[in-house]
Amino acid sequence: MIIRPRLVVFSDLDGTLLDHETYDFTPALPAIKALRARFGALILASSKTAAEIAPLRRALDFSHCPAIVENGAGILASERGSQHESGGRYEELIGHLDALPPELRQCYSSFSDWDEQEVAARTGLSLEAAQLAKQREYSEPGIWSGTEEAFAAFCQALSRRGIYIQKGGRFVTLSFGGTKGQRVRELLARLEDKRVPAISIALGDAPNDRDMLESVDIAIEIPNPAHAGIGKIARGRNQVLRRARLAGPAGWNEEMLAVLEEIE
Repeated sequence: MIIRPRLVVFSDLDGTLLDHETYDFTPALPAIKALRARFGALILASSKTAAEIAPLRRALDFSHCPAIVENGAGILASERGSQHESGGRYEELIGHLDALPPELRQCYSSFSDWDEQEVAARTGLSLEAAQLAKQREYSEPGIWSGTEEAFAAFCQALSRRGIYIQKGGRFVTLSFGGTKGQRVRELLARLEDKRVPAISIALGDAPNDRDMLESVDIAIEIPNPAHAGIGKIARGRNQVLRRARLAGPAGWNEEMLAVLEEIE
């Protein structure tokens, strides 16, 4: 008897599975349905919160799969399991932030300081989406308004408290650590079954997806006209690297259908 390999797909959302402008995944539906027909797993991996990802995961009909939330700072369990893989430490994180010297704290304005209207204004989200984005459990995005010298002192003070700082294009994000790639490796180890071989696939469009793509068998870069791309991916032994022709969910669909056909 020929045993088909299990397919485990990790996917970024904004600019990858979701259109960069409209947040629509409709163009990817043929590949999503084909993956579902193969009993594959689709594990969403995003900077979004669990509150934001849960309804989207349900709409995609992959609620039986876990999800990587807040850029790898946490994991949302499948709806078949407990609500969360591990407890968030958001209140502890904010406690450390508020304990900083006032001259440093006043230079960092973040989600915990803003109401839903301000989050919506700063992110471009709808008010309803901003309410979900504020339901944070693992990380705190914000904006630094001080000097570079003060920022170095800010980072040093938080580092002594075990807090990691990621500087992105829009926000400076604080967390107790964890990346998409680390969570991918953790979930793959948990899903390992020596009786049935697995093929892992990851799709992403931005630099914070790089370590996720470097952690799987088939890495697919989705082009995004809004930025320069992922950059150089360190190719592992026997790893397949692909680059989609189209952006967003259309590219996701085309590449995933091609991969599914190749490993039929």
